[in-house]
Amino acid sequence: MMKTIIISILAVLWYSCCFPQDTVPYGSNNGKYIDIDGTQLYYEEYGQGTPLLAIHGGLSTIADLGPVIAELSKQYRVIAVDCPGQGRSEQADSLSYQLLADYFSKIIDQMKLDSVYVFGHSDGGNAALLLAADRPDKVKKTAAFAAASHTSGYYPEAIAGLDQLNPEAFEKDFKWWLEPHLQRTPQKDQWKKFVRDFSAMCATPLIIPDAKLREVQSSVLIVQGDNDIVIPGHALALHQSIANSQLCFVPAASHFILYERPELFNLILIEFFNKEPQLFDWTQLGVGS
Repeated sequence: MMKTIIISILAVLWYSCCFPQDTVPYGSNNGKYIDIDGTQLYYEEYGQGTPLLAIHGGLSTIADLGPVIAELSKQYRVIAVDCPGQGRSEQADSLSYQLLADYFSKIIDQMKLDSVYVFGHSDGGNAALLLAADRPDKVKKTAAFAAASHTSGYYPEAIAGLDQLNPEAFEKDFKWWLEPHLQRTPQKDQWKKFVRDFSAMCATPLIIPDAKLREVQSSVLIVQGDNDIVIPGHALALHQSIANSQLCFVPAASHFILYERPELFNLILIEFFNKEPQLFDWTQLGVGS
């Protein structure tokens, strides 16, 4: 039995089950498939306006973004995708944060999107920042929730036990993830490969190279709860590494703010996507003059 639950990537599914979401069956709502490098990825679209790519977290699906999709789709064309090997999407040959960013980059091109906003949750936030660095021609604004550029940016207890994240552990202790996964995935006989690939991705220390962070040109919002899995100092370092970025700590919020306080979280996202930052001119107070 695993000694430590990997809070950052596993508990989100349990938590979303405990907090009922919108009545719309997100993730099972007559979506479509798009072929990316021979992999069939499942996606759903909601709303109209500026395209907004929504990238879910690890061991998650479109369904877990329900609280965000419901509100953001009132103002944007939300395109929510099940990442490779998760939800209703097929697996890729391998798995990495850069591969996720590459796949979303190709989705932008195949769907002929002139420009996009991007929102990513947890692992999806990591992929969102990589995508922003790779596609300054397309990505205009990026909101990354609980993102990290290195595993050292997480609290140790959040990543303890990664070496025990294997198919045997899932069969014994994580049937609450495995059973819903097998109901959705089109490749029921390949779930063990996905678990191994996913574990290898999560255990790779370097998530986003510093050089990549410096390449980001889009407006970026780094946001997380003050009781999140990412060390606050690391979130600050991300903010300082990305030129045109803002940093937001949400008080009394955990990694599950999407379910705990969806109204507040959506308000933060909409304010970011709708408005340009108003920087105060400190010289008005005689500071720096």
